[in-house]
Amino acid sequence: MTGFLLTTLVTALSLLVVDTLFSSVYISNFPVAIIAAIVLGLINSSIRPILSLLSLPINLLTLGLFSFVVNGVCFWLAGVLVPGFSVSGIAAILLAPAIVSLSTTFLNSYLVDRSLPSFANLTNSDKSLESGQE
Repeated sequence: MTGFLLTTLVTALSLLVVDTLFSSVYISNFPVAIIAAIVLGLINSSIRPILSLLSLPINLLTLGLFSFVVNGVCFWLAGVLVPGFSVSGIAAILLAPAIVSLSTTFLNSYLVDRSLPSFANLTNSDKSLESGQE
């Protein structure tokens, strides 16, 4: 549950970054960004695999570059479904999902490395305490 909340907050922050970078992406406020992050996650987990499968031949012909179009369609669809979040323009539809993906990856790796304890570290520290070493 904590992972879901953290991922949703990080995606919402990434959407706000895209809002500041592109004038054709509009997010009215932070609660709308959170709702858009949830809807974008639902679209990416349900509709995107179907679109990727249907576009597999053209994706193979373009050596994977058509996946930018599939990501853009999913991003645009989230903008259509969430009031207060809109996406317009080809550049924003194609580039904004890539920036959201990069910033989400960066923020997730930064926050996970620093805030959540690793189970490997916990088990190693327990073993060293049992053996009397610190």
